[in-house]
Amino acid sequence: MADRGEKLKLTDLQVRNWIKAGEHFEQRSDGDVTGLVLSWPVRYAKPFWRLRYRFAGKARIMNLGSYGDLSIADARETARKLRARIALGEDVAASKQKAKAEALAAMDEKRNARTVGKLADEYFERMILGRWKHPNIVRARIEKDIKPRIGSMPARDVRPRHIDDLLKAVVARGAPTVANDVLRWVRRIFDYGVKREYVEMNPASAFDLNDAGGREEARKRWLTRDELQTLFRSMRSAQGFSVENDLTVRILLALAVRKGELCAARWQEFDLDAAVWSLPAERSKTNEPIDIPLPPLVAGWLRDLRRLACGSDYVLPARKMQTSFIPHVHEGTLGTALGKVRHGLEHFTVHDFRRTARTHLEALGAPPHVAERCLNHKIKGVEGVYNRHDYFEERREALCRWADLLDELDRATMANVVPIRADASVA
Repeated sequence: MADRGEKLKLTDLQVRNWIKAGEHFEQRSDGDVTGLVLSWPVRYAKPFWRLRYRFAGKARIMNLGSYGDLSIADARETARKLRARIALGEDVAASKQKAKAEALAAMDEKRNARTVGKLADEYFERMILGRWKHPNIVRARIEKDIKPRIGSMPARDVRPRHIDDLLKAVVARGAPTVANDVLRWVRRIFDYGVKREYVEMNPASAFDLNDAGGREEARKRWLTRDELQTLFRSMRSAQGFSVENDLTVRILLALAVRKGELCAARWQEFDLDAAVWSLPAERSKTNEPIDIPLPPLVAGWLRDLRRLACGSDYVLPARKMQTSFIPHVHEGTLGTALGKVRHGLEHFTVHDFRRTARTHLEALGAPPHVAERCLNHKIKGVEGVYNRHDYFEERREALCRWADLLDELDRATMANVVPIRADASVA
């Protein structure tokens, strides 16, 4: 029999019998490790281990875990290790409370951390919306390129390697120009974050265009007369290439306007009887209004589009399957549709239509300053400052000649004959 002062070691059989009998108790000491006790107050579902000790003259208690999760052997081993740390001068219960508080703080900080996506959204709302002429361009880069790769990351955790991976992913999909845009905007977004002390450094600051899509050279692509005939013939025979797309291509070519200007155009801007499109300043890249003369052929195409618009306020209303929340057709719709036309020509973009028109306008005899105004380019130099004449009638004459040539080229594809006005200098 054990001495009266001896502490008996707890056994699993004892504990299981207490649990089976529902015998609750405040604490029962284990004789193997000083201060190790098992407690089972009435308010608890299971017994649990505690380590009682004194530190700096004060009684301390540290919970170790429940009996079901921590066996007697594991509880003793844990208690021994803690006793060793106490002997070295550590208040283990205080250390545990501090570690728990730090873990909770870290979790709370992570939960409330300003992610790259949140930072980009704030930058867009405060610095772009209402200030930038084409905010959709910035929004597209944020939503399509930046957020999918790093949007969920805490902004402060982004490192240059993450920016490098982001740019490489854009280049790998064959979009070097987009990669350059992404670099420009992600750098500005993080600069905004630095100024407001959301982040300490800009992870994109060390990158230049050579790390993205490379230096951009001015495009030189334009479509010759033969290529225009091929394009018209291919559009006519392409399956799924809508009448609206066909007319949009022809109008963009004939008027040399920017695709965004036509995509967002409202019918209230047009006087088809007077054959004038009054492009307002807020939708013009030059920030100045301009009256665009409409050749009779183009006015006829616009009447066709008005009929197809079915009462919409927009010349090109949003398509049924369009996913963006804008009332007019998205700027990328036409490029996507043209990509499905099997024309076999060297790659070109919708923007190349403006260069095509400019080249042919000069070949048709339009003076350079008139051709430039047809594209709504500002006249450079002193002449542009002092000469405020808008060359409306001269532009009308030049655009009518250009529209007639387009019509002639188109009719030639249907008649399978060579147009009589073919000019080898621009063919």
